[in-house]
Amino acid sequence: MRVALIEPGELPAQTANSIQRMKMAQALAATGNSVRVFAPGKHPGISWAEFARHYGLQHEFELEWVPNLPALRRYDFAVYVVRRARAWGAEVLYSRSPQAATWAALRGLPSIFELHDVPMGFMGPWLLRRFLAAPAASRLVANTQFLADTISANYPVPAREGFLLMAPNGVDLERYADLPQPAAARTQLGLPDGFTVGYTGHLYPGRGLDMMLELATALPEMRFLLVGGKPADVEAARQRAAGLPNITLTGFVPNAELPRYQAAADVLIMPYSQQVSGSSGGDIAPYLNPMKMFEYLACARPIVTSDLPILREVLSEDNAVILPSQDVAAWAGALRQLAAEPARRQALAAAARRIAEQNTWQQRALRLLAGLR
Repeated sequence: MRVALIEPGELPAQTANSIQRMKMAQALAATGNSVRVFAPGKHPGISWAEFARHYGLQHEFELEWVPNLPALRRYDFAVYVVRRARAWGAEVLYSRSPQAATWAALRGLPSIFELHDVPMGFMGPWLLRRFLAAPAASRLVANTQFLADTISANYPVPAREGFLLMAPNGVDLERYADLPQPAAARTQLGLPDGFTVGYTGHLYPGRGLDMMLELATALPEMRFLLVGGKPADVEAARQRAAGLPNITLTGFVPNAELPRYQAAADVLIMPYSQQVSGSSGGDIAPYLNPMKMFEYLACARPIVTSDLPILREVLSEDNAVILPSQDVAAWAGALRQLAAEPARRQALAAAARRIAEQNTWQQRALRLLAGLR
């Protein structure tokens, strides 16, 4: 099938949203489809090899940049990109852009619209209702069951079987095969040795930086490895961690190199607050489905996480240590216990890996197009 994937943001980018979309483009290509990604703006002047390293890609797909006027907030882009997708011969358009997904469905091009949050403002709900009423609307995808239930309760979702699909994020499982043990990975990366607690991702408010600084203070015998973040956020974190020699902040790491950094940790953590900021602001905690969760699972390391209800759609006490988000003493005690119990770490890691094997990007891509041919 010829799939036009519409990227509403500029490429390349460091946001989780951008990475998720490129992972899906790769998965769709790897499962036998012809894929072309359409993005706004101009070609950034980088090679496919550089692009692939940035996003951690192994399967190539086509890229096309479409001119747009930023002042028009992607509405002109939606019109142009649907025209370009038709000219390319797209059989289905797939996007997280409400403008592009809705315009395609209204123009008769089979359209898949993916949601990771409830529509906001005035135009968000209006566009979703127009999409749901359009004859060419083929599928609505939600990445958590809670979001799917929320949309069903508040919008006129077509009742036909398979229209509303709940599909959590995934992982490139092959990239997590044959990873080195933690000490070996630290040696390869030139990182300090010692029992290491790892975190990967952005440092936006609500992601747990305060908790990690407090844990590093309470547990001077452990190393804390923080991978990722925008330059300004990383610099601010470095200033706050200036008196803590057991913290290493790497800044942004290309996605191709991320598994080895995650493998360098003995334990991987997700210390979310009860409110979590996304890349564009707003609280995403009720609908959170972090890619790092699936990467942690695939890495086969024990996971310690905040107890957010949405995370329990994937995690449980069988495959993770789940703790109150603000209880530093409980977190410090759990980390000490894991450091002292290698057998428990191994059991949690094995259970985590089994969950990852059920949530690959390619499995998700197959579900996305099932029944649409």
